[in-house]
Amino acid sequence: MKQNPLAFRMRPEHIDDIIGQEHLVSKGKILNRMIQAERLAPMILFGPPGTGKTSLAYALAKSLRIPVKMLNAVVDKKKDMEIVVEEAKMSGQVALVLDEVHRLDKAKQDFLLPHIESNLLTLIGCTTSNPYHSINPAIRSRCHLFELHPLTMDNIKTAIRRAANDETHGLGSESVELTDEALDHLAFAANGDMRSALNGLELAVSSTPKNAEGKIVITLEAAEECMQKKSFSHDKDGDAHYDVLSAFQKSIRGSDVNAALHYLGRLIEAGDLDSIARRMIVCAYEDIGLGNPQAGPRAVTAVQAAERVGFPEARIPLAAAVVELALSPKSNTAYKALDEALSDIRSGRSGDIPAHLKDSHYQGAKTIGRGIDYQYPHNYEGSWVNQQYLPDTIKNKDYYKPKNSGKFEQQLKSVHEKIQSEKK
Repeated sequence: MKQNPLAFRMRPEHIDDIIGQEHLVSKGKILNRMIQAERLAPMILFGPPGTGKTSLAYALAKSLRIPVKMLNAVVDKKKDMEIVVEEAKMSGQVALVLDEVHRLDKAKQDFLLPHIESNLLTLIGCTTSNPYHSINPAIRSRCHLFELHPLTMDNIKTAIRRAANDETHGLGSESVELTDEALDHLAFAANGDMRSALNGLELAVSSTPKNAEGKIVITLEAAEECMQKKSFSHDKDGDAHYDVLSAFQKSIRGSDVNAALHYLGRLIEAGDLDSIARRMIVCAYEDIGLGNPQAGPRAVTAVQAAERVGFPEARIPLAAAVVELALSPKSNTAYKALDEALSDIRSGRSGDIPAHLKDSHYQGAKTIGRGIDYQYPHNYEGSWVNQQYLPDTIKNKDYYKPKNSGKFEQQLKSVHEKIQSEKK
């Protein structure tokens, strides 16, 4: 008899067994609260592949002892959904776990909507797409939206150890041992995808003969073969991976283009496009900022191109963007100015908005002093007039402290200093 894949067999049946996603399932969080209240609401679970969307959906229903039916919006037909509805009528309620929910066509959607409305079906849709962009508003408006986060290396290691030791559903009866290096590599190479890690583990176990002691020992070499990804140095806690990401950003910040490209290469070898994308966009706005304002939009465009073409071609737009980021003038003045303003607000230093700036576009506004004496800047030379904008309590605050980072910010500095001097 053909056995189900390891990742399928290890699917948890209670949310207490879910690995990761603490922001949703830990005590006091929303999905845990649903279980405690014994009330399962329609929802869309979205996030990267292998983060446990389907497993979480299944565990939620099982935790509440609700019958579960699993369908795919692409593969399964309307007839399959009609069968589920008939079963729900017999049992009183069914949790319908619908993979690829963003691919639900209009005919299937129109059929499901009244049954979701009546709570005969509790829809738990799963998708890797952003539901605000990809899911029809008629479905989206009837569901709670919950984002699943990428799993950490520690999460993946926990799943691997659990699967290796579980004698009922996992590989515990096989006497499996993993070297520390093999465990690290399976977790690292999976890049947050638990399914990928468990598939790699299962392949490694099934293709490795037992030793003289009757044990299956998984080495780094076996892990590399089964994950089809070579290892580069990282410690068992995954610190080295984050060290590379840190070095990547700091090399860009430090304008060392050679180091930036070196660390980009390491991340490309790891296949970690998501982390590369995040760090590049953050660098563009945090470290380059007003030194080269076009670096941000160009970094976003490069990331979108990389995501569209995938590896290996993704390295081409990434390389171009990283060279520009590394060699651009650097400025952090904009976000530092905002952080200072936020600090004042959070500390209670805000004050009342000056009366002449308040909204006066309604009847009676003038009688209570709203908008009186406001001076319209475009009526003055240079489109500027000296009037107070900040509340009285902080009217002399100067948050923005420009640098001579590049031509653009030098121009901003000149304008800012002229305005500040004319205020006094």
